Amino acid sequence: MIEKAIKKINVNAEYTINADDINQITWLNGTTPISKTDIEAKMTELETEYDNNKYQRDRANEYKELKEQLDLLYHDMVADKGDKTGEWFKHIKAVKDANPKG
Repeated sequence: MIEKAIKKINVNAEYTINADDINQITWLNGTTPISKTDIEAKMTELETEYDNNKYQRDRANEYKELKEQLDLLYHDMVADKGDKTGEWFKHIKAVKDANPKG
């Protein structure tokens, strides 16, 4: 998480981190050091963003594979069910309903 925070602050930063310890960062090749406070604040921001997007990860795990979804769509189209009565729509809606945003 430390590395991700540093890269979000300065994508060009060059550094090494010993033992994944925020107190053991060595800045390389003239990189302007980023304060520990700024790194910690960015880490908190990234953790909050990650937590707030849990529904996206949960949905991704529950959606059928793309080839299966395309098959559902094909069968819905053949059956003239390209609307809310089709199996593809029902599947997507069930996943979204089970994993609402925020």
